[in-house]
Amino acid sequence: MRNIAFSPPDITKSEINEVVDTLKSGWITTGPKTKELESHVANWSGTTKAVCLNSNTACAEMTLKILGVGPGDEVIVPAYTYTATASVVDHLGANIVFIDCEPGKFTMDYDKLESAITTKTKVIIPVDLFGIPADYERIMNIVERKKELFCPSDNKIQQSLNRVIIMADGAHSFGATYKGIPGAKYPDFINYSFHAVKNLTTAEGGAVTWKDIRGIDNEKLYHMYMLLSLHGQSKDALAKTNPGSWEYDIVAPWFKCNMTDVHAAIGLGQMRRYQGILKSRKETVDKYNEAFKDLPVEVLEHYTDTYQSSGHLYVMRLFDNNGVAVSSEIRNKFIEEMAEYGVATNVHYKPLPMHTAYEKLGFDINDYPNAYQQFKNEITLPLHSCLLKEDIEYVTKCVKKVAVDLLEGVRI
Repeated sequence: MRNIAFSPPDITKSEINEVVDTLKSGWITTGPKTKELESHVANWSGTTKAVCLNSNTACAEMTLKILGVGPGDEVIVPAYTYTATASVVDHLGANIVFIDCEPGKFTMDYDKLESAITTKTKVIIPVDLFGIPADYERIMNIVERKKELFCPSDNKIQQSLNRVIIMADGAHSFGATYKGIPGAKYPDFINYSFHAVKNLTTAEGGAVTWKDIRGIDNEKLYHMYMLLSLHGQSKDALAKTNPGSWEYDIVAPWFKCNMTDVHAAIGLGQMRRYQGILKSRKETVDKYNEAFKDLPVEVLEHYTDTYQSSGHLYVMRLFDNNGVAVSSEIRNKFIEEMAEYGVATNVHYKPLPMHTAYEKLGFDINDYPNAYQQFKNEITLPLHSCLLKEDIEYVTKCVKKVAVDLLEGVRI
C-alpha cells in the first residue's frame, strides 16, 4: 500500500537556498525579497504593480478597505466557496449577498448575479474555483448593463470606475489564462493565495494586483496598501534603517499584515520553477481524465480553447450507474475507503450557508439548492507536483476499485 498525501508543499533546494540567503543577509522582515516577489507576481499577471501581504484574506480585506466598502454596502459572493471570500465583507460591516450555483455547475449563476445587483452593490467577488477562471467577459457585460444603478460613495476608485467593481478571489488561479492572456487582466483587482497547499507557496502569504485605473496613480495606490498593512506607519522598517531616518508618522490606526522576506524567499524559489509546476499539474489532470472516462463520474475541464487553468484542484462528482448523483453518505464512504488504501482525499467545499457562522447571519442552505447538489457528491483527489507516475497510477486504481465496489453495493 502507498501513502498518498493530499497536498504537500513542493520544496526543493531552490526554495531552501533562497531562505538561507535571507537568513544570512541580516534582513528577514519585509524588504528586498518581498519587493522582488511583487515584481514577479505583476509580471506573471500582466499588470503594473502587485502587493504581497501575509494572506489572500488580508489582500481582500485591504482592497475592500481601499475601495471604501463599509456598513450599508452590499458585496456579492458565490455561496460555493471558502469562508475567506465572504468573511472579509463581514469584517468591514458590509452585507454579504450570496449567489447560488448554476444548475449542474460549480460557478455562480450569472443570471441570479445580474438580478442581485442593486443601488447598494459596490463589489462582486467572483471565485476562480479550482484554478479555472470565472467568466469575466460575462460578468463585465452584466456590470455594464447595470451601470445606471451604481451609486459611488466618496471614494476615488469607485468614482473613477463608476460601476460595480470586480474583485476576484484568485486564491486557486495564479498562472491561469483566459483567452490567451493572464486571467488577472480581466477583473479590476485579483487576490492570490500563497498558502502552504497552493500551487505556489510562501508557507503563508498572498498577493493583490490590479488593472490600471484611469485617474488613479499606481504608486499612490501601492503606498496605500503599505500604510494599511503596516499600522498606518509612513515608513517601513527598511526605510527607517537609513542614517538619520528614524522619524515617521502614524497616519491612521490600521492593520499589521505584511509579508516577510523569509516567506517571500520561498516564493522566489518557487517562481523559478513555476512553469514546471504548472506543467506537472496539467500532466496529472490529463492522466486522471483519461483513467476515469469510463467511470460514472463527472470531472471538470481545466484546459480548453477558452482558458488554461492553473490545475489547482482535481474535483469529481460521483454518480450511480443510472446517472443519479450519489448521496453525501456514499460520498463520505468513498473518502473513508480511499483512506483505507492510503489515499488522502478532500471535499471542496461545503457551501457557506451550511456553516454555523453564516447560519447565524441568517443564511439557509435551502435557498441555495444548486450549491448543495454540487457539494453532496463532490470529491477532491490528490493533485500536486510531488506525485510520482506510480502514485498517479495507484490513485486511479484505487478510485476505480472503490467506485465500482460502492456502486455495486459490496460494502454499503
